[in-house]
Amino acid sequence: MRNHSLFLALAGALTSLTAANAVAADLYPAEIDAKVLAWRRDIHQFPELGNREFRTSKLVAAHLKKLGLDVKTGIGHTGVVAILKGGKPGPRIAIRADMDALPVTERNALPFASKQTTEFRGEKTGVMHACGHDSHTAMLMGVAEAMVDMKKDLNGEVMFIFQPAEEGPPDGETGGASAMLAEGLFKDYKPQAIFGLHVWSALNAGQVGYRSGPAMAASDRFRIVVKGRQTHGSRPWGGIDPIVAAADIVSTTQTIVSRRMDISKLPVVVSFGAIKGGIRYNIIPDEVELIGTIRTFDEGMRQKVFSELKNIAANVAEAHGATVVSEVPDTVGNPATVNNPDLTTQSVPSLVKAAGAENVVNMSLVMGAEDFSYYANEVPGFFFFVGATPVGQDAVNAPSNHSPEFFLDESALKVGTRSLLQVALDYMNQAP
Repeated sequence: MRNHSLFLALAGALTSLTAANAVAADLYPAEIDAKVLAWRRDIHQFPELGNREFRTSKLVAAHLKKLGLDVKTGIGHTGVVAILKGGKPGPRIAIRADMDALPVTERNALPFASKQTTEFRGEKTGVMHACGHDSHTAMLMGVAEAMVDMKKDLNGEVMFIFQPAEEGPPDGETGGASAMLAEGLFKDYKPQAIFGLHVWSALNAGQVGYRSGPAMAASDRFRIVVKGRQTHGSRPWGGIDPIVAAADIVSTTQTIVSRRMDISKLPVVVSFGAIKGGIRYNIIPDEVELIGTIRTFDEGMRQKVFSELKNIAANVAEAHGATVVSEVPDTVGNPATVNNPDLTTQSVPSLVKAAGAENVVNMSLVMGAEDFSYYANEVPGFFFFVGATPVGQDAVNAPSNHSPEFFLDESALKVGTRSLLQVALDYMNQAP
């Protein structure tokens, strides 16, 4: 009897040691990969914009309930959250995926290409998962199933967060990570760390990228309305031309980055995304609307761009006899996404274990933005990138995220699922 007890104790210790050091690919059934693929294709074919992810959230909630998890829905409009309690004591973590698509008309000839359409800002447009959130959702669904399968050997607890409106809520609505937090996401369950990923066109499939510290830029929108006085196009002296004033504002704004910011410190981007004014070739209109985006990594530089843009808009307009209404920024933008340095150091070996050392890339700063930053401002966060462009294709020049031709090599699903699972499990096994 004594020898039998000793054998059981040794076997238990060996099982724990194996779980702590195992590669994630060995810890869940292969059929999960097939499920992740099917989920991704289904969600891709039926994309939904921010705060309107009704079908997607229903699919996610049904899966999590089938796994036996306690599921909460309707957080931040359509968010879905579930908590898994492992069979052993350990840390609390959170893993997040985003669910929303973009107002983009797909141009990929896929059998599961999106045919969805909607109205956005008064215009009819297609809807597409042009940023890859369909894959993020599918991968986290797979990770949840894998973790439930190993529940009795799991050290600690996991919150699975399926978030709406990462790309921003509709005008006049709240949404995204900030809305979920405002509704008490971390009130009763405060994780010790949070993890997330993003498929990325600038990396080839099989590659995984990361960056310690500042990783993705803060993102702010601006809106400037230039007000003139309408007149006939044949007699411009009879009015005040807001089109010429607006053009001058666009041109002068370029000096903010090129002449007014110390870009040897950190990069800054100011881009105009739309100029709208007038309706007929021979009528000078009353006003022109300019909208755009600002990207920064440093809060002081961020505030300086706001100040400089307001100053340029007001004074250039005045020089033309026009006036402006400037909303800079016009909403509360996402802060910079900063990876906790200690958590990054701890997590990189997990990426190596999952993807291979030759496939793990230390990335440059990314000017794109992510509202994962809100979570990472609350608790230590680690956010990494998974290559999406097929091997052999130039990833640098591949259609980027947000392009109507953005293409995901589906081998990225397996790499991403394994990497996310590996990072989470290793943290739970190693945390004090």
